[in-house]
Amino acid sequence: MKKEEHLVKNLFDGCMTIPNLLSVIRIILVPFFAYFFLNGDKILAISILAFSGITDFLDGKIARKFNQVSPLGKILDPVADKITMLTIAVMMIILFRKAQSPVIRAAGLIFIVFIVKELIFVIGGAVMIGLGIRPGAAEIWGKVATFVFYVVMIAILLIGPEVGAFGQFMPEPAALVLVAISAVCTLVAFASYIPAIIRQAKERFSKD
Repeated sequence: MKKEEHLVKNLFDGCMTIPNLLSVIRIILVPFFAYFFLNGDKILAISILAFSGITDFLDGKIARKFNQVSPLGKILDPVADKITMLTIAVMMIILFRKAQSPVIRAAGLIFIVFIVKELIFVIGGAVMIGLGIRPGAAEIWGKVATFVFYVVMIAILLIGPEVGAFGQFMPEPAALVLVAISAVCTLVAFASYIPAIIRQAKERFSKD
């Protein structure tokens, strides 16, 4: 059996777990978030986003506490993160472009960083699987970046200038700084994956 076939076969070993179910739920929630967001129902969109963030936190905790870490889960979890973050970034660009303030429109441009990073991960992950390299689980910086992203997005959607569902209590510079901080965390997380990817690639091709 080829190594690539062996990886695919083992991918589904022990896959029927609660953490994997939570990851699937997060993926299913994405189109519902986009629908309510685009239709101006920010309360429901925020609720879905918050629930998605909670399930993201819980799946890792449950997997480690009850020994339900699986090969499929190591892929499903980051895939759910990336689909969610990519969708949120696109939605926020659409929302921020409608703002009257040039500061908020400038903040909207920062979301391009998230889109580019997630697209690189998605395309890179597909290439790695095609080459027989199984993408690793999320590094700690990846989890930190995801947490910061969720908190910042929910805060802006709740009380952000021009877009807050419950009022515009957040100053424009604060919104810009928060989005920038989240982008920096995302770039640091991206960099943290590179050494592991290089190591796996060397191990993979050194055995050929």
